[in-house]
Amino acid sequence: MASSELILNPDGSVYHLGLLPNEIGHTILTVGDPDRVPKISKHFETLEVQKHIRELCTHTGTFKGQRITVISTGMGTDNIDIVLTELDALVNVDLKTLKPKKKLTSLRIIRLGTSGAVQPDIPLGSFLLSKKAIGFDNLLHFYSCDAHLDIPFALALQEQLGLNEHLNTPYVVSANKQLIDRFSTVGFVKGITATHSGFYGPQGRRIRIATQYPDWNDRLESFDYLGQKISNLEMETAGIYGLSAIMGHQALSVNAIIANRTWGTFSDHPERVIDSMIRKVLNLL
Repeated sequence: MASSELILNPDGSVYHLGLLPNEIGHTILTVGDPDRVPKISKHFETLEVQKHIRELCTHTGTFKGQRITVISTGMGTDNIDIVLTELDALVNVDLKTLKPKKKLTSLRIIRLGTSGAVQPDIPLGSFLLSKKAIGFDNLLHFYSCDAHLDIPFALALQEQLGLNEHLNTPYVVSANKQLIDRFSTVGFVKGITATHSGFYGPQGRRIRIATQYPDWNDRLESFDYLGQKISNLEMETAGIYGLSAIMGHQALSVNAIIANRTWGTFSDHPERVIDSMIRKVLNLL
């Protein structure tokens, strides 16, 4: 491919992440906030890589003998497009010839994020595994991806939510089954996560200006497709699931529920909830 397509830095590292192939593990933990990276890596026995470029902070080390990379993505699926594409390139593209490798590597990508519930029975402080993710952004529609999408589910969303012609068609992607099974232990609930393109209007928040859907969260709460209901809102999971499925990686999103939009409540101790989620996930890897 042309050098304008996969851009490299003078040291041969990928452009945005600033990483070389030998600087990542095959288990990747993603977080939105760069300040959360050291809150995970402090549990590592060794720490060999520390890089921070813009909002992209990367630490690679070992936990119980396993090599793990923690990387911040920033917020939104636009950043997910950058991070996952460059992570994939680090293991599946020869960076000297810019040609895909014949033998491909599958990464294990686990998002540790925060989220707000839209169902009244999901308590603050719970940990939710996303069985499926709904993308209300437009990222996956730029890729050849139909084989990985739940199209009937997406059509039901369009119909039941009453989406107008100005919004793109949602896309729906499942988590990796192996990871869901591995993490299906006591202490997790399972749900369907809605990924939005913003934090305020796209998630039904009205601060000063009007939104197209003032009852957006009510619509999400009442949606039901074959007994499947939407559980929570955030900004990255659908992009991670979609790109991982296309590229052949395993992906799972673990959500710390720190808000309940139905009740209008927010956790009194969100950092404690997040730290508990981090410890639980690390011990399950």
